[in-house]
Amino acid sequence: MRRFFDPKVFHVILFDQRGCGKSTPKASVTANTTQHLISDIEHIRDTLGIERWIIFGGSWGATLALLYAQKHPETVIHLVLRAIFLMMQRELDWFYGGGAGQFWPEHWQRFKTAIPQSEQADLITAYHRRLFSGNGAEEIKFGRLWHQWESALCKMDSPPKDSHHFPTDDYARTFSRLENHYFINRGFLQHDTQILDNMSKLQSVPGTIVHGRYDIVCPPNSAWELAKAWPSSELNFVMAGHALSEPALQKKLVSTMNDLRGIRI
Repeated sequence: MRRFFDPKVFHVILFDQRGCGKSTPKASVTANTTQHLISDIEHIRDTLGIERWIIFGGSWGATLALLYAQKHPETVIHLVLRAIFLMMQRELDWFYGGGAGQFWPEHWQRFKTAIPQSEQADLITAYHRRLFSGNGAEEIKFGRLWHQWESALCKMDSPPKDSHHFPTDDYARTFSRLENHYFINRGFLQHDTQILDNMSKLQSVPGTIVHGRYDIVCPPNSAWELAKAWPSSELNFVMAGHALSEPALQKKLVSTMNDLRGIRI
């Protein structure tokens, strides 16, 4: 992640949100809400004595960046956002209700049919029951299935045949539990269009949006709507899918950060 930033110019701060990475307890959702995460980010800024900073995030990280900036706009110099996800019901319905499955039916079939037909109308809830069952083997099994579905669709080119493989069972379980926890709670937002409705708070905050034209996980329409509601932003569609590893996304993000090297604090 540090490779996006010139270390001679930027003081780079990376953090693992509650429950994942090096944060403990791993895979825990206790005291783990969007509001907790926003407070954590602000605590980092205050602890390090940083007056104002650039916020950089993608996908859920873009969601969190927007929500943080809306609560603390005075601290933000610039927002650099990739793969916009607005935490709206329509986005969840698209990815977990069959829309995205029309592009990758073989992967959708595996994800959906792991759940009994009587529960398939709400796959987020069905997976939640199994990811938080207390049965370790079951949580790992469905953690793999949840993560497999998302990872199979992240890149613009065809996913590898072994896209069901993960580094560790622990990684699959942790990722899937946390993502599902936030989705079943609708991101802990007050209402579905909260981010768009509060964009007036960022009218004086400039931003750069970078989104893959062929992003199946987070369709480009959300980036388009965000840019329309945010006049001080610049929207860039690139020939890419969702994954940060996509070359076109990486190239544009690096050039964006290079352009910001002379930004005035």
